[in-house]
Amino acid sequence: ETMLKSVKPVIAVTAVRTGCGKSQTTRRVAELLTRAGRKVVVIRHPMPYGNLVEQKVQRFAELDDLRRYNCTIEEMEEYEPHIVRGNVVYAGVDYEAILREAEQEADMILWDGGNNDLSFYKPDYQVTVVDPLRVGHELSYYPGEINLRMADAIVLNKIDSADPEDIDELRENIRMVNPSALVLDAASPVTVDKPELIRDARVLVVEDGPTLTHGGMTYGAGVIAAQKFGARELVDPRPFTVGLISETFAIYPDIGQILPAMGYGEEQMTDLARTIDNSDAEVVIIGTPIDLRRIIEIRKETVRVTYDLQVIGKPDLTDALTSYLS
Repeated sequence: ETMLKSVKPVIAVTAVRTGCGKSQTTRRVAELLTRAGRKVVVIRHPMPYGNLVEQKVQRFAELDDLRRYNCTIEEMEEYEPHIVRGNVVYAGVDYEAILREAEQEADMILWDGGNNDLSFYKPDYQVTVVDPLRVGHELSYYPGEINLRMADAIVLNKIDSADPEDIDELRENIRMVNPSALVLDAASPVTVDKPELIRDARVLVVEDGPTLTHGGMTYGAGVIAAQKFGARELVDPRPFTVGLISETFAIYPDIGQILPAMGYGEEQMTDLARTIDNSDAEVVIIGTPIDLRRIIEIRKETVRVTYDLQVIGKPDLTDALTSYLS
């Protein structure tokens, strides 16, 4: 009853916690639907920080739109990967007005969930992403557990980096609460643009902020890349932090030796750039979903990490979405 209904088919991508791998799953679903000839419009869970009246309905089709709407780093992290792949993204404040506008140009609506929240739109098909690195969270966090129970398909991500015992426990938890769901095994392998810069270097790793803070993770794609490509040492950012970045570490002391990309406003972005500049790292590994070099000045050698969803074996997303691809 709390969900809005669309006149177009809706596929929702949700998760049990933030940082499970929702974004790359949504991108893969969009890719498959587009290849099948569907006109897909992505509607992203809200992240409004500015003038809410002006942000009632936002439409992003080009990178210039990110500047036009004065987007924060957090917003850009979600919108930019879609835009560069040719996807139109809607977001804002009034989600009925957003839906009605998106319906005018879409054959299908793809809900791109935020954190572990519910879909705002009643889905015809729901995909939920779970994380074996945080096994048990799928049953102990609200409303993420609801997403697990509502799912038609469940993406069990990160199986390449999780302990087999945790994967087995997660499978059993899924069977216990949603035995009819289709379970897909997946990984999110990392690639980097300049791997030679990492080997034997002292590196500062910058990761997606929300994953480290309220997501409770202690590492992300950047740390995985540092280990994979042979970094000599992870530089602890804490002695070099300033301003709002220092406050973030005070609030979330368990973050450890990783720098969260906190960029909800101009002051945070400035403090992030100053913290990076203050550090004595030889190389900065950018593990955020967007290329930070485009929005802040980094006066050190940098390596960009990217990652996409890789479903392993069968069933896969094509099997899950077969009725929408034919």
